[in-house]
Amino acid sequence: MNDPQHPVTRQEENDEVVVPRSAQEVADDVVARVLARAGTARHDGGTIHSSYDGDQLELEERTSLRRVAGLSTELEDVTEVEYRQLRLERVVLVGIWGAPSSEEGATTAEEAEISLRELAALAETAGSEVLDGLLQRRRNPDPGTFLGSGKAAELASVVAAVGADTVVVDAELAPSQRRALEDVVRVKVIDRTALILDIFAQHAKSREGKAQVELAQLEYLLPRLRGWGDSMSRQAGGQVGGAGAGMGSRGPGETKIELDRRRIRDRMAKLRREIAAMEPARVTKRANRKRHAIPSVAIAGYTNAGKSSLLNRLTGAGVLVENALFATLDPTVRRAEAADGRVFTLTDTVGFVRSLPHQLVEAFRSSLEEVADADLVLHVVDASHPDPEGQISAVRHVFADIPGAMDVPEIIVLNKADLAQPDVVARLRSQEPGAIVVSAHTGEGIDELQALIADQLPRPGVPVDVVIPYDRGDLVNRVHLHGEIDSEEHTPAGTALRGRVDESLAAELAEAAVRAG
Repeated sequence: MNDPQHPVTRQEENDEVVVPRSAQEVADDVVARVLARAGTARHDGGTIHSSYDGDQLELEERTSLRRVAGLSTELEDVTEVEYRQLRLERVVLVGIWGAPSSEEGATTAEEAEISLRELAALAETAGSEVLDGLLQRRRNPDPGTFLGSGKAAELASVVAAVGADTVVVDAELAPSQRRALEDVVRVKVIDRTALILDIFAQHAKSREGKAQVELAQLEYLLPRLRGWGDSMSRQAGGQVGGAGAGMGSRGPGETKIELDRRRIRDRMAKLRREIAAMEPARVTKRANRKRHAIPSVAIAGYTNAGKSSLLNRLTGAGVLVENALFATLDPTVRRAEAADGRVFTLTDTVGFVRSLPHQLVEAFRSSLEEVADADLVLHVVDASHPDPEGQISAVRHVFADIPGAMDVPEIIVLNKADLAQPDVVARLRSQEPGAIVVSAHTGEGIDELQALIADQLPRPGVPVDVVIPYDRGDLVNRVHLHGEIDSEEHTPAGTALRGRVDESLAAELAEAAVRAG
């Protein structure tokens, strides 16, 4: 047999003689091959570098990424999600017309188109891209899917074709309608109310404004909470496979929705207390103005009608002006001076819109009361809008919900005269006698507006004829600011004034005249 240490002793093949090798030589040969594959080769106890650089990858393969399919966790059915942040990106708008009353929707195709274009502006203000808009004629919304099953299926095909991820309905949907429509179109569905609430949440800056918007959002959310599978189920008794879950699950229990509703109600109660606590400061300021007989003028009107621009033009207030809906929400009060020198305050209020959510009207009631407490209202109308009459009607509809607002004298200010059509302006002036045409951008008609404001402001009703000593110049100054002076003469005893002032100032003037006498 062969020696194990010398497995190969002699081989004859093709007349060649194989020289016997030792086991060490065989091992060295194996090591050399391994080292050569690794990049080095062994030779005479040392190492030499080899030109072999490993298995090379093609440049295209090394610089490319291969997508592994089936790893995305993005939900295609957003109806499974209970809490969703309103994040509009690519939207399709939908509305109906032909309703028997304006409260249920537009009555004509033209009104419906105007309302849908306004909805598109609202959606863009919220930060989305409008892809398409659809209108359906029907007398009443479908109680199930708002549009009806057939039109909802057509809407689903349009949504899929344009690649939209949100549907915005030009109405306020019932919770069941929204859920049913989402089940058909398979994307998120929101209504006009949710869209407006989202815009208010983006634009609220003051502490009170943020609290008011949050309160309105919670009031809207409360009846729209949704369950999420078995995790929301109430614990109950019963046999396995029946209504209950068997042993260990019997008990009264409380669903997750009930817990959320209780937390929302607690938060709403806290917000109402906070808003009520903020009201005394505004009431105190308002009382100070009334005590000093400073007339108040409120600027109200449709959103984006130019109220802030008009305030800046009349007072130089420097309020934010932007061509967007609901650009400013917080009321701004500024000092102004009438053409005859009397001082009054101008208050810029929140803008209105068609179908303004009643939650916002309730939440902003403390701010809207500025209109009811004003001595004069400047009702600003965008004369260049396709439906200015509709704007006037929408604003007055909100006024009707504010106690005392309809009793305040009103001046219709037709703004944006530089953009409006002359025939539209003429039509509005015939419908609204006493309306004045201005342009806050160019300054056209501002002087006439200031003269009209001075004429409409309440005038002092107490006549006075007194001599005020020279050491009470403060009273003379107040007469100049808040009263009307018919004559003024400087005498050795003091300043002789004849004119009209309010009751409180008349009492102070009489007391000063008696002391001087």
